[in-house]
Amino acid sequence: MPISVVVAVTVLAVSVAVIIAVLTAVTAGFLARREGASPAAAVSRAGMAFAATLSLLALLTTTVSDLLG
Repeated sequence: MPISVVVAVTVLAVSVAVIIAVLTAVTAGFLARREGASPAAAVSRAGMAFAATLSLLALLTTTVSDLLG
């Protein structure tokens, strides 16, 4: 496979992972505020959700990569 295709697929995969993590963080922050949490607590929950989502996606990527390779 040409290197340009590998780079393009890698950039696309990272972009999708970050978008999913951001959407998860926004949803967590919104639900926290709606539940009555302070703005600082809502941002904290959103940050934890963002980090957890990126961690899980990295784990999933590593697992699939090991299974295929």
